[in-house]
Amino acid sequence: MSSSPAPLTDRVESVRRAIADALRDRVVGDNAEEKREAIMAATGPRWFSPDRPIHTIHTDASMFIGGMRALLLQSLHPLAMAGVAQHSDYKADPWGRLQRTADFLATTSFGPADIAEETIARIRKVHSYVHGTASDGRPYSASDPHLLRWVHVAEVDSFIAAHRAYGAEKLSEATYDGYVEDMALIARKLGVPAPPTSVQGLRDQLLMFRGELKATPESRDVARYLLLTPPMSLATRIPYSLISAAAIAILPAWARADLRLPYLPVTERTVLRPIGQAITSTIRWATAIDQPFTERIETSISPGISDIS
Repeated sequence: MSSSPAPLTDRVESVRRAIADALRDRVVGDNAEEKREAIMAATGPRWFSPDRPIHTIHTDASMFIGGMRALLLQSLHPLAMAGVAQHSDYKADPWGRLQRTADFLATTSFGPADIAEETIARIRKVHSYVHGTASDGRPYSASDPHLLRWVHVAEVDSFIAAHRAYGAEKLSEATYDGYVEDMALIARKLGVPAPPTSVQGLRDQLLMFRGELKATPESRDVARYLLLTPPMSLATRIPYSLISAAAIAILPAWARADLRLPYLPVTERTVLRPIGQAITSTIRWATAIDQPFTERIETSISPGISDIS
């Protein structure tokens, strides 16, 4: 006698776990539970209490889209891009880079202060080895406070832009100001002098860089690689492509033009923005592992991606 079909909730649960496992494998790595335990269950004071805006934004699925936007935006500074092109293994090991960045954001956002300090020290040591000469003859260094500032402000702006467009809940302007202030603490630890502490300050500092930004063959190569030829299976490429489209939709128009990315305002309002909201809802649902089935679609646990330096 054949067994009866599995209940619908069991089949949905199976799909959810498959998506969640794939996300953890790609973004966190094989030892996801071990990393989570080391960060979340470790004792000791944190830099940020659970009620701070950084917790709200860095646990939202929009971080996936914000991270993609940050990578594209950061690549438009020729000196920052030179460091990536000459020192990064993003083509040979793009997922390893993603995992290291997710580890950094998780540790500094949620981990005990002593572990966060160790992580910062490790990053600063790595930065000390990243220096050289760009294709236009200018020297660069990953420890240069000016370049560190650019990476920081592009990252924070991208996470805010993604959360405004695709976040699970609408936040007040005061909350976004608080998020910029939270991120300023991490920026100072990394060596950024006087980072912005409000959204207006963030806009002002971004504007300072506008005259330095332009596309280069390396930045366009990064865009093509990230958006068109990432190393992944066809099944994984479909949701990845949706994340990419949602990230492009919230890039500044000038950045899209420099990177030769399409800009179709009507399509973005009617298609890409809803797709972005749908993909973040799917990620939120798929990765809400510890919640009852009926609550999963309302919850998200998502590591962030960014940091091109």
